[in-house]
Amino acid sequence: MTKTPELADTHRSALSAVFSAHLFHEARKIRLNAGQALFLVGDPGDGCYWVVEGLLKVHVVSHSGSDRILAILGAGTIVGELSMFDGAPRSASVSAIRASTLTFVSRAAFDAMLNTHPEVYRELSIILAHRLRDIDDAMAATSFLSLKGRAARPLLALADAFGHDVGDGRIVIRQRVNQSDIAAMAGIVRENFSRVLCDWTDRSLVSRAAGYYCLEKKSVLERESEF
Repeated sequence: MTKTPELADTHRSALSAVFSAHLFHEARKIRLNAGQALFLVGDPGDGCYWVVEGLLKVHVVSHSGSDRILAILGAGTIVGELSMFDGAPRSASVSAIRASTLTFVSRAAFDAMLNTHPEVYRELSIILAHRLRDIDDAMAATSFLSLKGRAARPLLALADAFGHDVGDGRIVIRQRVNQSDIAAMAGIVRENFSRVLCDWTDRSLVSRAAGYYCLEKKSVLERESEF
């Protein structure tokens, strides 16, 4: 079975507690309202961020205005680290899905910390490698999967990252993510995702209550997501 890309997996975007404490100790706090941008594609890569609480999306917008979400990140993740390696402008935009608190570390402080603790390079390189693999997998899904398969993958990714087993194999995604954002993760238009979701709801594969999605039969969605 093809592995679902963990577009929202906190663990694959996180440094160990020891290194994050070194890097972000006494860092400047930043608060974002829902919908507010942290930075935009092309902005200077002047530092990186640690998500203390909240939920953010890493995304790119086409010239036609369509939005493609590359990742959804929760508390305990590092954001904007790519520019710390090459000094290039931001390669994607990051915005808050809901109110979020972050801490900011300048590039100078980042470099100084790595000079003192070069072992952090390994952790960061692993995070970058995971993200590159996820992007490769997402591109393959766009080329080879059916509409239902592409719709299943972000739900499975969110369940892997934020899911809670409530019994009988039912997985509640403990983050409120709207249909537009899930469709943007899948790379399909919202209307198509809505039609697929209605079908899955009618078949009791997925349910939604109080804004939270629940995968009633995760194994069926996993089969849909196979190449």
